Amino acid sequence: MQDNLNDKIILFDGVCNLCNGVVQFIIKNDDKGIFKFASLQSDFGQQILSKNNLPTSDFNSFVLIENGTFFLKSTAALKVLKNLGGKWTFFYFFIVFPKFIRDFFYDLIAKRRYSIWGKNESCMMPTPELRNRFLD
Repeated sequence: MQDNLNDKIILFDGVCNLCNGVVQFIIKNDDKGIFKFASLQSDFGQQILSKNNLPTSDFNSFVLIENGTFFLKSTAALKVLKNLGGKWTFFYFFIVFPKFIRDFFYDLIAKRRYSIWGKNESCMMPTPELRNRFLD
């Protein structure tokens, strides 16, 4: 298993259309290529979750691993936007709201994401030029 937790790694629900769209958005706006990706369902994702005592069957979370520290849900999303730089750093302002409030809204969307945006039968396959950004 490639286990370089010093990279900025995003774990996402690989069958969720919204989540795949978010990954595409990050790739498009990550000019420096600082983020690497793995689905929560992948062997890599499952091993990282298990090794760090995080749920391995709850795919409602978005996980950012930054310098070996794990961030979940709204905190992960806001930290990703901050790392993208430019106009996206503005949204990091929302970090001032208590986590339970931010995660309440995050959970509202996460619970309805399949019914609103749909679901794939399998995880997305990266293009050959993006393959090195995906772990597993």
